[in-house]
Amino acid sequence: MNPSLARRLAAEGVGTALLLATVIGSGIMGERLSGGNVAIALLANAVATGCGLAVLVAIFAPVSGAHFNPLVSIALASRGRMQWREAFAFVLVQFLAAVCGVIAAHLMFGEPMLSWGSKARAGPAQAWSEFVATFGLLVVVWACIERKLSAAPALIGAYICAAYWFTSSTSFANPAVAVARCLSDTFAGIRPADVPAFAAAQSLGAAAATIFSAWLWLPFRNPG
Repeated sequence: MNPSLARRLAAEGVGTALLLATVIGSGIMGERLSGGNVAIALLANAVATGCGLAVLVAIFAPVSGAHFNPLVSIALASRGRMQWREAFAFVLVQFLAAVCGVIAAHLMFGEPMLSWGSKARAGPAQAWSEFVATFGLLVVVWACIERKLSAAPALIGAYICAAYWFTSSTSFANPAVAVARCLSDTFAGIRPADVPAFAAAQSLGAAAATIFSAWLWLPFRNPG
């Protein structure tokens, strides 16, 4: 099967929008039901996001590859796994769909359609966390691609769920997610002023992971 570009973009758009609806919606629900216990709210947010991402990757990967992340699309194009023209189309759709997902979540919970995030996520520790989170995510993605792992949806979802907890930034690991979340003044939001540092750290992490993975998996592509 070779889906048309239109179908692939539709899969990326719907998948990315549902991912952001999951991130924002579970954050709002977790905060409202946790009685002020931030750890419980974060746990709910992490589990919902990890599970939702695993499902979305499983159902949309056969159509578009289920990138849902501009850095994944760019990394694949840099290694010749997709055309740059298509990668740029994916990136545009991912950013637009991420914002649509935020709007969908806000409407479900009676929030304003869009609102500037006010949660501070700044400083070297947060930027380093985003580098580490994104590096790890891209290493997992490349491992799944190179080894053709059937468990890819579960592995990617589990990694993101874990990274919510082992990084101080709660693992955005995705510039489209960062931009969309700055439009949400809710539990999962971020101040717009903090987004550029996140995006820069994420880009560096993705580049480092792509270079490392190209070296790491080379013997498996060329045995002997």
